Amino acid sequence: MNLKQLRNFVRWVRRNRKLIMLLTVITLVAILASCLGGDPGATWAIGTIIAGRAGGSHVVDGPLTTDLAREGSPSLLLNEIDQQITKIRPMSTPIDQISRHAGAKHAGSMVVDYYNVDTKPTMTMVSVDYDECAPESGNPPKAHIKTACNDIFDESDTILVQGVSGYEKDGVTESADDLVLYVTGRDDDGVVVMAVNGKTIDDVPGCVPDIPEGTTLIRMGRAASELDVQSPQFEALPKKAQNFCQIFKMQVEQSTLQKLANKEVNWTMTDQEEAAIYDMRLGMEKSFLFGVKQRLWNPDKKENILLTGGIWHQAGKTFPYTADNFSANTVVDLMREAFTGNAGSKRKILLGGSRLIGLFSRLDYTRVISAGESVSKWGIDFTELRSKFGTLYLLLSEIFDECGMPDNGLVIDPEYIQKYSHIPFSAESLNLKASGMRNTDALVMSEASCLVLRYPKAHMRIVLR
Repeated sequence: MNLKQLRNFVRWVRRNRKLIMLLTVITLVAILASCLGGDPGATWAIGTIIAGRAGGSHVVDGPLTTDLAREGSPSLLLNEIDQQITKIRPMSTPIDQISRHAGAKHAGSMVVDYYNVDTKPTMTMVSVDYDECAPESGNPPKAHIKTACNDIFDESDTILVQGVSGYEKDGVTESADDLVLYVTGRDDDGVVVMAVNGKTIDDVPGCVPDIPEGTTLIRMGRAASELDVQSPQFEALPKKAQNFCQIFKMQVEQSTLQKLANKEVNWTMTDQEEAAIYDMRLGMEKSFLFGVKQRLWNPDKKENILLTGGIWHQAGKTFPYTADNFSANTVVDLMREAFTGNAGSKRKILLGGSRLIGLFSRLDYTRVISAGESVSKWGIDFTELRSKFGTLYLLLSEIFDECGMPDNGLVIDPEYIQKYSHIPFSAESLNLKASGMRNTDALVMSEASCLVLRYPKAHMRIVLR
């Protein structure tokens, strides 16, 4: 074939490409039908289930399909419930959704014991006024300060005295910096300190000035000398906590006549399953948030029922606010409290009732606190709220409204929320016909699980004062 003939052939293919595609499809159908032993012009049979000699099932007059498999052997094919549940209205159940995406740890018992490691406190307050005074002749300028919690300080710690001015090198001129103290000892009555940028009193430099009661003391880093080899010991012990796995169940039934009846809309068992899963998730969400851990004796069933404890009660911090004075400054204080003084991450989630989210929505944000675009995580759309302290993912949770807390909210750290599952979410078909109970198709969905918060101080309740 020369170049001219090749060009003519290409033009013909382009003009007749639809016809060529049609002939190709017909040829493939004919080949497939011949491989199955049928006739290309014949209509394939749907197939029928017949009983075998020993109680088995057989398909005749057609191929095996999923519908026939479910009819002949209901337990053969597995329902894809685990994946389906994460797709059913995730915005309405954010806690349940996040915990499923994070994965659950298997619990070998309905009672879950776990350990939390807290962080050592970093601040306390002066419990008794300290009055400045010059040391006795020949003694170094030390001071004995009584605090609300002396035990958080050790020798060689440094302390920032919030709100009390330090002094310049002359010991007379007040500095713009706060007073800094150095711990030299501790006893049951208080902390023995020296001033780093202290005051000159009676020609004695480095004295500790007046510190009023209620002044905040912030523990800073340790300062060792050149010859120091050792340092005061630091030990942390985990604290044991416990929660109960709760058995959540939902049953869906459909009578045989209902299944066979003609319907104006295509309402099937699958639609009922979806509605049931949504209702089940809403109930689980409320239990995971506000449930009370309890072992309840049911006198009718003669057995104990375990109720799971909600994470609302597990959070280690509380931030009170007033609605009348809610402003950008309130948000700054809220984010400072949420992101400081704990071992948490810099990205957290704030779930709130409608009134609390409404207060956030009315604010005029600045460069210090800025509202970003919507962010999709864990299958949920959040509003991003950024600050110098960290980033909050804001989301309305109608569960708070339904539970009578539209003004409240909860800040959770997704890195430290853990789900324990004794029985993973599953669906089981009940053969009520064979048992002689009811002429229905029945499906029972079950899960035995609980939620726990690691590092409670990384999570915070927001409550209306």
